[in-house]
This record gives sequence, C-alpha cells and structure tokens, in this order.
Amino acid sequence: MSVPAAWVVPDWRAPGRVRAFSTTRAGGVSEDEYASLNLGLSSGDDPARVAANRAIVRGHLPGDPVWMRQVHGTAVANLDAWAAGETPVADAAAVSVPGRVAVVLTADCLPVVLARGDGERVAVAHAGWRGLSAGVLEAGVSALGGDPAEAFAWLGAAIGPRAFEVGPEVREAFLDADAGAGGAFAPHGTGKYLADLYALARRRLAAAGLRHVSGGGRCTLTEPDAFFSYRRAKASGRQGTFAWIDPAG
Repeated sequence: MSVPAAWVVPDWRAPGRVRAFSTTRAGGVSEDEYASLNLGLSSGDDPARVAANRAIVRGHLPGDPVWMRQVHGTAVANLDAWAAGETPVADAAAVSVPGRVAVVLTADCLPVVLARGDGERVAVAHAGWRGLSAGVLEAGVSALGGDPAEAFAWLGAAIGPRAFEVGPEVREAFLDADAGAGGAFAPHGTGKYLADLYALARRRLAAAGLRHVSGGGRCTLTEPDAFFSYRRAKASGRQGTFAWIDPAG
C-alpha cells in the first residue's frame, strides 16, 4: 500500500509485514496555520476539515486507526483488546492483530515506532519530554514483548537539538533516572539548555536492550513547510505516525 511521496516512510530493517509511516503537512484540505493535512481534532481547526483529512489518510491504511487521547503519560493501550468506539487514554499503543492500526499525533514531540523482531507485534509511542523522562518508551518496549535485542525502533520527526530550549527542571528530570543523560543537554543562555530528544530516546532504547534504532535528524520547528510545530504556532495542526501488521503478509 503506497503513500504520497511527501510523507515519511521508515528507513529500517523491520520485518516486511510491519508497515508504518508519518504524515507531513502535505495532502490535506485545512487552511492557514492548519494547512493542510492537520489530523488533530483538539487543535482548534474546523472539525469537518480534520475529518476530511483523516479520511484522506484512511485511504492509505488497511483499517480505521485507533485514535487515542494523549496525556503525556506512560500508559500503553493494548489494541488487541480494543472494542470499536473506545478511545484509549494513553500515549503508546501496541497491537498484534493484522490490519488494526495504531497511531500517535505529534507537533514537536517525538513519535517512535517499535517492531518485534519476528514481526508479530508493533507499537507506537508519543514521547514528549515528560513521557520520555517518565518511561513511555520502556513501557512500549515491554508491551511489545519478545527479545528487545531483536526489536526495531524508528524515530519520527520531532523538534531538533538546535531548537528545543528547555529549563533546568527538564534536564533534572532526565538526570534523576540516568546520570549519563547530561550529554544530551547543551547550555543555552542563562539557566537554559538545548535538549536533544533523539539522543535521549536512543539512550532509553539502548538501556531497554534495543540494538536496532534508526530515524531522527528532522526538526519540526525549523522545517515549517514539512511539519506542524506547537512551538512555532500555538494554533498548530498535528501530524500522525501510524503502524500496523500487514494483513496480507
């Protein structure tokens, strides 16, 4: 199942039946700050346009995605037990039912796709600094099951290390759990730091046992034509990162 060239498909070595992609701003019907493929219903955009955008994406998926209410936490929704009409309150989702689609929405936070080495289960996670420091990636790896050393992870587009200015409380939140995390923070002005979400995520994934991690390198804030960014515009849309197991695989 092909996707528009403007969207982002993981460059990784996950099993072929594992499918995933991230949308960009391209290909939708929303206007102004939400132009054009905004997928966030709570973003302030016209709900009819968001619904039309979601329908556009649905045309590239094997089934309806399970949209969640994200709260910057560490809960993982088990989509194998999902019932139609339910809206999980979680920041990650795992699934092994072929054709059932997991999704997270982001606009600066880091989307991460996880795949078990045997291709039997996939997961997605929404990793802002709060969720990342609290352990949302570790929770996603645990929900994936199998041997973490054989699993794959792909880091989608997030705010980049030269753009993500944070206060000392963010640095301390990571250092409390990992004394070596200080290398992901560069001093930036008085009492401020530039944080590298990609480096922090790689540290967490490596500590969880993963050896196969790819992606990263994009910046949602400094690539305005490609990505929505909440830091760039509070009235911002959301891009989606989707993952599933191919029912034909």
